[in-house]
Amino acid sequence: MTMTDAAAGRPTTPTLGAITHVALTVRDLDVSVPFYRELVGADPVLDEDTGPFRHVVFAMGDTLLGLHVFPEGIEDVAHTPRRRGLDHVSFGCADRSELVAWERRLDEIGIEHGGIVDAHYGSGLSFKDPDGLPLELFCPPSA
Repeated sequence: MTMTDAAAGRPTTPTLGAITHVALTVRDLDVSVPFYRELVGADPVLDEDTGPFRHVVFAMGDTLLGLHVFPEGIEDVAHTPRRRGLDHVSFGCADRSELVAWERRLDEIGIEHGGIVDAHYGSGLSFKDPDGLPLELFCPPSA
């Protein structure tokens, strides 16, 4: 048996695809939906009560961003990236000039942010949603 024959008989590991959606648990959709509508620049594509939770979903290209709220409420503790689970959600920018445009846009709509931070691996602009969930806009390093 050759190595090719052995490899052919072994099951292959499927390739993990792109992230299709991110779901964030929020405290109040009446506060979070307007925030994300302004940030995304579009209305939600779905608003559905499934029973166990209600979710409002925004389409951003091939990725969906869902906001979930639970009828029994949520734990009333502040988010920290040091707790197991979500650290932050990062949205892509083509280049630093687009990141600068986003910095101006956040200023225009009154969203506090930490300013653009440049690193050897790229540049980021961090801010938080109404529930204190950490969000970022990120672009690759300049060529």
